[in-house]
Amino acid sequence: MRVVSLLPSATEIVAALGGMEHLVGVTHCCDYPPQVDSRVRVTRTAIDADAAPGVVDAQVREITASGAPLYTLEEERIRALKPDLILTQALCEVCAVMETDVRAVAARLTPTPQVLTLSATSLDGVLDDIVAVGAAMDLADEATEFVAGARVRMRRVHETLKAAQAPRPRVAVIEWGDPIYAAGHWVPEMVKRAGGIDVLATAGEHSVVKSLEQVRAADAEILLIAPCGYDLPRAVEEAERLLALPDWAFARGRKVFALDANAFASRPGPRLIDGIEVMARLFNPQLFTPLDPAFARAI
Repeated sequence: MRVVSLLPSATEIVAALGGMEHLVGVTHCCDYPPQVDSRVRVTRTAIDADAAPGVVDAQVREITASGAPLYTLEEERIRALKPDLILTQALCEVCAVMETDVRAVAARLTPTPQVLTLSATSLDGVLDDIVAVGAAMDLADEATEFVAGARVRMRRVHETLKAAQAPRPRVAVIEWGDPIYAAGHWVPEMVKRAGGIDVLATAGEHSVVKSLEQVRAADAEILLIAPCGYDLPRAVEEAERLLALPDWAFARGRKVFALDANAFASRPGPRLIDGIEVMARLFNPQLFTPLDPAFARAI
């Protein structure tokens, strides 16, 4: 089987199921696991992802208003790869190519590949997507094993917190800094499973813009700065930028952490389970083994 993945989380699912040998094409932003470096890149974007957060937001709004796509499929490259299966998504037009564009390209290929759309908004939905990819790739047993292991790991965190009657800190997860977005979808559920109370967003709902006054009024004990698409060094840089602003003075006496969002929060894939374990260590460090400093950092 020949598989093209059009979103980083799908690439990570394929890898978690042991299917990397089948993966022939990936997006311009797929970066995990390291083996993806040898795969053909089949998308490009007009967005300068290295720009400041406010600049990126302005670019997205300008391109969207013009009717131009944020992401472009390299159709001839995909055609040359002769995929049997294309993995895409229908959750966020800012995060990946549009499903309608993918299906249009697939319809022009001969033979026509299967298109599998992933659209989880919850942790259970992510696990269901992993099962769906496993079924499509004839890796159903591997998917079942992964899901069972993921549930065991989440239950272990829960039982540790319950046995210690651990306090549940008030937590706000900042997905973008300019404008401010509170991380939605599966992230509030991750916070809950890790032993916290998300005071800024609602599980299953889209990430939403919040005013700085709303962030301040939420009175979070812990602020997680986890910008979508950022690794840890860039998250640290953004957290330091925000805390240096006069309007963010209220946060300086609280616990503030920068989190590798690419690895542990933004992508609806296998590493969200790691993300729950990372958050649990941030919220109640005395109950768990020490946190790897490559995952998150206190600011």
